[in-house]
Amino acid sequence: MVNIQDKILAGQLHASIPLMIASRQCAGIAKAEEANIPGELVSRKNFASTQEYSESVFAKIREQKVDLVVLAGFLSKIIIPDDFANRVMNIHPSLIPAFCGKGMYGHHVHEAVISRGCKVSGCTVHFCDNEYDHGPIILQQTVPVFTNDDAEMLAAKVQAAECEAYPQAIQLFAAGRLNVRNGKVHIQD
Repeated sequence: MVNIQDKILAGQLHASIPLMIASRQCAGIAKAEEANIPGELVSRKNFASTQEYSESVFAKIREQKVDLVVLAGFLSKIIIPDDFANRVMNIHPSLIPAFCGKGMYGHHVHEAVISRGCKVSGCTVHFCDNEYDHGPIILQQTVPVFTNDDAEMLAAKVQAAECEAYPQAIQLFAAGRLNVRNGKVHIQD
């Protein structure tokens, strides 16, 4: 959120953040407050089902008339309603379809990449559907994995790539340049 807000303030991203919803207690709530962005914790454990939780989250999003939902560190499963199809983006710290799915987040991804001996890794920005780390891929950015890299070193490289790829994907959406056909994203000139 901070990276995206910084890009907005620098005039590099033509968007706004009307609301920040956290799925669990995190530093993002305080950071949103510091940036004068309304922030709210909506905890999954306060709801009987994923469906009820999702309905509550999307009701708040609809109240703000949000065009695009950007998931960043949101680790609770949500069900994407039909009116938000291809309007919810996520960034994953690997090159999907590798090293993704339930339980594959943060350091788990980077440790798996190192353990497998991969020579490249990176990040994937994609539209979400109702499967973990699935949905039409918008952008991918690669980073090299060197023999002496550990998970922490790789995480830093991937995070730097994420800080460029996510705002770029958001800007493409804001400019109306993303078109999904047959499950694939086409970027229009």
